[in-house]
Amino acid sequence: MDMPSSAPVGGLVDRAVSDASLVGAGLSPSEALKDQPKYVHHAGSPGFLALTALGVVFGDIGTSPLYAFQVALTGIGHPVPAPADVLGIVSLILWALTMMVSLKYVVFVLRADNDGEGGILALLSLVGAEQVANGNRLPALVLLGVIGASLLYGDGVITPAISVLSAMEGLKLVAPAFEHFIVPATIAVLIGLFVIQRYGTGGIGKLFGPIMVVWFVVLGGLGAANIFMAPAILGAINPAEAARFLVADPKVSFVVIGAVFLALTGGEALYADMGHVGATAIRRAWFGLVLPALLLNYFGQGALILADPAAADNPFYKLAPSWALIPMVVLATFATIIASQALVSGVFSLTRQAMQMGLCPRAKIIPTSVDEAGQIYVPAANWLLMTGTLLTVVLFRSSENLAAAYGIAVSGTMLITTILLYRVAVTRWQWTPAIAIPIIVVFGAIDATFLVSNSIKIVEGGWFPLIVGTLIASLMLSWRKGASVVRHRLQEMSMPLKQFLEYADTTCIGRAPGMGVWLTKVEHGASPMLLRHIEHNRVLHATVVLLTFVSDRRPRVPFHERHSVHRLGHGFYRIQVRLGFMQTPDIPLSLINCNRLGFDADLDHKNYYIAHETIVRKEEGSAMDPVSFAIFSFLNRIASRAPDFFKIPHDAIIEVGFRADI
Repeated sequence: MDMPSSAPVGGLVDRAVSDASLVGAGLSPSEALKDQPKYVHHAGSPGFLALTALGVVFGDIGTSPLYAFQVALTGIGHPVPAPADVLGIVSLILWALTMMVSLKYVVFVLRADNDGEGGILALLSLVGAEQVANGNRLPALVLLGVIGASLLYGDGVITPAISVLSAMEGLKLVAPAFEHFIVPATIAVLIGLFVIQRYGTGGIGKLFGPIMVVWFVVLGGLGAANIFMAPAILGAINPAEAARFLVADPKVSFVVIGAVFLALTGGEALYADMGHVGATAIRRAWFGLVLPALLLNYFGQGALILADPAAADNPFYKLAPSWALIPMVVLATFATIIASQALVSGVFSLTRQAMQMGLCPRAKIIPTSVDEAGQIYVPAANWLLMTGTLLTVVLFRSSENLAAAYGIAVSGTMLITTILLYRVAVTRWQWTPAIAIPIIVVFGAIDATFLVSNSIKIVEGGWFPLIVGTLIASLMLSWRKGASVVRHRLQEMSMPLKQFLEYADTTCIGRAPGMGVWLTKVEHGASPMLLRHIEHNRVLHATVVLLTFVSDRRPRVPFHERHSVHRLGHGFYRIQVRLGFMQTPDIPLSLINCNRLGFDADLDHKNYYIAHETIVRKEEGSAMDPVSFAIFSFLNRIASRAPDFFKIPHDAIIEVGFRADI
């Protein structure tokens, strides 16, 4: 059974759910729901949620000043930038942040929430791609979503590495002898970051939020002090400065655009982390503190270069007076740890959504908050991400080298988000094409420009996130294909229910007391494991429940739609439990829910039956090619065990083995 898991809905007592389709229920839905608390997406106070957003969401984009402006100056091609170059680059950063983060993501994209959840897969589910988890045909939208998600995973490997490396490189300014300790110190800091993930986003947000407040205040303060020393930098507010820079030397500006994009790289993580704190908290934090601090700092760095062009080698740290250098390195280290958190949290959300959509196998998911359903911890994703990040640090060894690899993955994801946003605008927001097309074309053109500009980095290091993304996409598509083929094969091997009931009556020589709960993927008919059991044992329990979990592309399925119980006669029942990707499969709890609604089964004497499938590829006529099957088979072996995933008591499990040729 490959129903994905997710955190239980925060603050929700999921003990008695209504069921409009329950046959013969002893309780009415209104009685069942009586006195049940209502779910609140984000139960914290607005101030606390905004503080958590600073600690969880904005770390990535908030630490871009460490390297973005410096890399852009390097792209000019000469060591002493001219004032026109400085004004042009600062102007480009200003208007890029305004258009692509403030307007596109904070104003528009955050409106595209799937019941409070964000991220490219939530967006894909929102546009109505019903064929994500089912069917052999691969719709274009699904392929786009898979590519975008895979590229975001690639970005998630690089972001912690470049963020922490860029901070630790400040040690060279303190003392050149410290240069040899940069990589080991970076590795130690990153290991610590991934170790504390099990404490959850809420706990991390409480720890990181106040630090990020200090970080952004210091960013703004240092920037403002330097602007006061060279107020001519304020001319960069005029977009004509950006335009003049772009047309003065198109070849240079093309390279610089890719570096300017580094100032925007946290935009997609901002959307992916929406489920952790909510869109309102993100907007308040962005416009109230983050954006003003970032702009002041970038303008301050520009003012510093106008006053002292020789500072172009590390303008961020040279904003601070010499006595503050060590405190700034320490503060930047904490800030970059937090920057890594934004992508790590986003990867957790992305992984859960991928499971719900049938794009990856079962994995253990641990809820980390009773108030916020979006706050989860995924151990497998955490340790795999840590491994990839440490490998990245060892491979590239400096933020300058990593800058060449950074940007191409997330710029591709941003373009795909824009494409999917058009579908949301037309189908969900009811925008007319006359309104939607011009807006999407503008955003898409800018995204495409950033993507093409970053593409020149492929040879220098951009190949790395592309390889990671290609690997992730191959895993997702192979799992989707294999799960679909197995599901269809099991349906072929099953028996229609009417025929099965007659078969059971004539074949079974006895009915044992108690209840047998059969967890099956077959939504219609009797599954092969049940047929095999009857064939060999010829005994069934007095009450037989055929239980199927059905994925819903909504984050949460309302109470009145969640359970469906049908009496089939002869002591047989068909129960379907429909769950969204914010809800946890829990078989014992589902049976309690149904019993309180009138199912009236003996829950004290029951056994659970699960399938132990041996999946074999046919030598001829297989629906899967050898490579895809090998990937699917490997993922199937390492998937979380069904008893743990579905919370089945281990002392009541019976596994029934059978073979399926695909």
